[in-house]
Amino acid sequence: MLSTPAEPARNLPFRDGNAGFSLTLKRNCSISPAGLAGVYVALAVAVVGIGGAFALAGAWLVLPFAGLEVLLLAAAYLAYARHAADYERIVVESGRLTVEVAEAQRVARYEMEARRAKVYLEAGKRVMLRGADEELELGRHLDEQARVEFAAELQRRLRF
Repeated sequence: MLSTPAEPARNLPFRDGNAGFSLTLKRNCSISPAGLAGVYVALAVAVVGIGGAFALAGAWLVLPFAGLEVLLLAAAYLAYARHAADYERIVVESGRLTVEVAEAQRVARYEMEARRAKVYLEAGKRVMLRGADEELELGRHLDEQARVEFAAELQRRLRF
């Protein structure tokens, strides 16, 4: 059981009150995009500096590879920064279930009647939410054990 009055949920940040139930699931980011940008700039300066030193010493072929390395690091940084703020917000309030999914710079919002929504685990790895018109995958930012707990808790919350 994830959340009882005496014991709060271990890994999932539930907000539970008189108004309803709310849960926001986010990626576990160990460094902010701004912090990673600083690391990227430091690495880029070091790589180009070392490549430039080798080019001055006569090994000019090192410099194009240093430039390629900087470009690949930039691509990795952009991919990370684009998804660093992804989240899923689930709100059950007044008999309505609202799911907001933010991926990259897109935000999608889904609403359905809470009592008619069904939660199930697909192959024990994916939490699926089925409404009258659509099916959504939830809990993508959780590990396998937390997904199982999340599915059980969400199913329990939808029945009340």
